[in-house]
Amino acid sequence: MNIDSIQNGVVIDHITAGRGMRLYELLHLQDLDCSVAMIRNVSSRKMGKKDIIKIDADIPINLDAIGYVDPNATVNIIRDGKLVEKKVIGLPERLTNVLFCKNPRCITTTEQELNHVFRLTDPAHRIYRCLYCETKASEQD
Repeated sequence: MNIDSIQNGVVIDHITAGRGMRLYELLHLQDLDCSVAMIRNVSSRKMGKKDIIKIDADIPINLDAIGYVDPNATVNIIRDGKLVEKKVIGLPERLTNVLFCKNPRCITTTEQELNHVFRLTDPAHRIYRCLYCETKASEQD
């Protein structure tokens, strides 16, 4: 299989195998009007298998969404065919409009313009809770 290199854009690398599609959805990459390559189960010496996403456009990327899905992922910024920046993500302390509160009594249900903010309450188990009502975020959020 041959995936061309990109001249200006973003490469999300070191995604745990199987999590790439979740990132694709959370980042709304299907809405972009540029080439996006989603490569699954690539052989990796470090990880065994991994996923990679290549975006052929220099766009802003929600690093919090990436950190939520896979805190070990890296983001490479490519300009003029060269790597200009490599970001190691980590687990974000707060998520804003990445997850949405499912509690029907939460203020975010009635106040539509209010941001959905979740804070990390248990880093060991990667548990996030709604800032307003303390509802725990579920894996499918």
